[in-house]
Amino acid sequence: MAMRWRQLLFAVLLFCVLVDQAHLRKAVVEDEPPVSGGGDGKPPVPVIDCAGLCGVRCSRHSRPNLCKRACGTCCFRCKCVPPGTSGNREMCGACYTNMTTHGNRTKCP
Repeated sequence: MAMRWRQLLFAVLLFCVLVDQAHLRKAVVEDEPPVSGGGDGKPPVPVIDCAGLCGVRCSRHSRPNLCKRACGTCCFRCKCVPPGTSGNREMCGACYTNMTTHGNRTKCP
């Protein structure tokens, strides 16, 4: 009879530990911000909404579709879109400021 109680107690204790571990694992995953990269030794890069940010960036451009296409390419490659509707290109660093078209003109709006 004592052996059965020990087995029952052990099973209940094991079940509680497993449930607690699953709850903690779920809480940790929900609190982490979305990231990409990091698998090859490079630091993880935050995921950004290129379409939304480029929509704001190109909202006052004379050719918004062309601007959004170029901005989307720059955002995808450089993982950055400068704030505002024009200027501030240096805030995204050399990747954004040095990208050029085939005609040697600046690509990123």
